[in-house]
Amino acid sequence: MIVIGFPHTAVSFPEFCVRIKKRNCVCQLMDSVKLHPICFQFRSVSVRTKSSCLLCGLTHEKMFSVLFLVILQVHIIYSGHSLRYYHTAVSAPGHGLPQYSSVGYVDGIQIKTYNSDTGRTVPVAPWMKRLESDYWEGETQNGNNAVAVYKTNVRIAMYRYNQTGGFHSFQEMYGCELRDDGSTSGYWQYGYDGKDFLALDTERGVYIPLTDRAQRSTQRWNDPRELAGERAQYYLQTECIKWLREYIELGKEELDRRVPPEVKVSSQQSDGVSKLHCQVYGFYPRDVDVIWKRNGIEIPFDETKQVLPNTDGTYQITVTVEVLPDEREKYSCHVDHSSLNETLIVTWGKLHERSVSVSVLICSYF
Repeated sequence: MIVIGFPHTAVSFPEFCVRIKKRNCVCQLMDSVKLHPICFQFRSVSVRTKSSCLLCGLTHEKMFSVLFLVILQVHIIYSGHSLRYYHTAVSAPGHGLPQYSSVGYVDGIQIKTYNSDTGRTVPVAPWMKRLESDYWEGETQNGNNAVAVYKTNVRIAMYRYNQTGGFHSFQEMYGCELRDDGSTSGYWQYGYDGKDFLALDTERGVYIPLTDRAQRSTQRWNDPRELAGERAQYYLQTECIKWLREYIELGKEELDRRVPPEVKVSSQQSDGVSKLHCQVYGFYPRDVDVIWKRNGIEIPFDETKQVLPNTDGTYQITVTVEVLPDEREKYSCHVDHSSLNETLIVTWGKLHERSVSVSVLICSYF
């Protein structure tokens, strides 16, 4: 892990100890956005437990010195379950795009969906159909109530940006995670036209503006009379975790499965540059750590590694490194995954295949 970050606002850490939390840490990069609500950063990490304090190197224009609190080469795989919701509203529905839609995921598996065209919340994962009809009626009512709220939020955002027409989108995503050690975390973010707008600081229960246009919304939601941040924080810590536990129990046969990855290292020559590709595919669950080493020493990466879904419910990732053509044998790809008992190491020209197949069956206005 190489993390270098600084707060979006003034530096005010009570202590120089940053607990790294997947999608909820002070220096954490979300999958779908380029900038975390609290800090700018170069790298992100995942953790299994909070048994040790992970620190980050911190520099800021208001600081008189640089804090060299950097932990190098820490690779710990997150293990647990997650519940995430994505809401999208648009200013100009049509052509198959509803004015408002929402989707829920557990561990990256779509479990339910709602859109304003049908006006119904329906199960997607087969095991969600075990829930009583009262549950689905309640979720449908929640979706119908949200349509007007999100429609208004689009109009407010357009007003904040001095826009009177055109196609615009308002997005909200939030969720919680329950780790195998019993610890929890959560996040809550908003976006407009594909860019960060504002987000919840889940540690303090206050909202952080990610653009100047979000200042008014942030001030309103952080007003002591609103308590919007505290209510969202409470939801993430209680209700979200409660429902996640219930969904885990419903879908445990699918959610608890472990499928080990297949790994292939190949080379490519282009424009005088030699590249090695480490292709890791067919694994489940999603969280994986893939690094390159040269003569046993890790090669740092400044780019976020992107894990992509496969059609069969598993995942894949490719990590590439540039090398000298006559030094390819010095490089090795190291893969850590919850399905593996130890780190998988594959060198150039080698292919690792699985020897055993494992297949176990609150709305607010701006």
